[in-house]
Amino acid sequence: MSFLEVKGISKKFGDLKAVDNISFEVEEGEVFGLLGPNGAGKSTLISMITTLLKPDSGDVIINGLNLGKHAMEIKEILGLVPQEISLYPTLTARENLVFWGRMYGLKGTQLKERVDEALEIAGLQDRAKDRIDKYSGGMKRRINIAAALMHHPKILIMDEPTVGIDPQSRNHILETVVKLNKEGMTVIYTSHYMEEVEFLCTRIAIVDHGKVIAKGTKEELRKLVGNRDTINIGVANASDKVLSTIRDTNGVESLSVEDGKIKIIARGADELLAKVISILDSQRCKIQSVNVEQSNLESVFLHLTGRALRD
Repeated sequence: MSFLEVKGISKKFGDLKAVDNISFEVEEGEVFGLLGPNGAGKSTLISMITTLLKPDSGDVIINGLNLGKHAMEIKEILGLVPQEISLYPTLTARENLVFWGRMYGLKGTQLKERVDEALEIAGLQDRAKDRIDKYSGGMKRRINIAAALMHHPKILIMDEPTVGIDPQSRNHILETVVKLNKEGMTVIYTSHYMEEVEFLCTRIAIVDHGKVIAKGTKEELRKLVGNRDTINIGVANASDKVLSTIRDTNGVESLSVEDGKIKIIARGADELLAKVISILDSQRCKIQSVNVEQSNLESVFLHLTGRALRD
């Protein structure tokens, strides 16, 4: 039996179906990724798995325990790193960790040892006496993770843990996830950063508009794209008419524009690239950069949805 089983859960808010009949399983000791754009339903899904929201339908089983009947027992083995920082800004890092440790029933020597351990994991022992409101965004997120580890959970659920932080803190968080997983912790990691999920996760579910549109290992997901490549062209002045002409060119399977770059999923990239450059030249578009990538999770998402992951 899988460590976590999500069985057909759904959640509506008024007319909006935030989560629509999602099912997947997570094996003990793996890092499972939930990849999708902002607004895809990932946070709502996490809120239901962690008992914060009640599903309208469906079921969740964690470590053999049914969510509806054993919520308190599940909370004892589950750690949550929420997307929003859940710390008291006027308390120090150590005081925050002591508070959350006590919420988990820790006290005395055990509490002190767990606080010291959590600070070491966060890499912030030397800033333990500083107030949280004096921390950078990345440091806050590292303590946010440390708080979720105080009770030694069997499964750690991380909801967009690296949003809006500096590269150093991001690398520290990714390295922390790898270390925790090597020590045996099961992790669910949600993100809209394709490169993070590709680096960390053994299996992945791609979520869009409240549905799982694909799931499997990285290799299984890449097979959905087949031998397609991604063509990236930086261009300064491509009009809607030019984009439409390229989109209708034989061999183009999908096209999106992100940060001034045209992103094309195609078969036979070499032959198509010459056609696209010819179209841009004929319309006097200024080409700034060109590169061709082999298929990755970004191209899988673009192939399945027709839009870039961060649109």
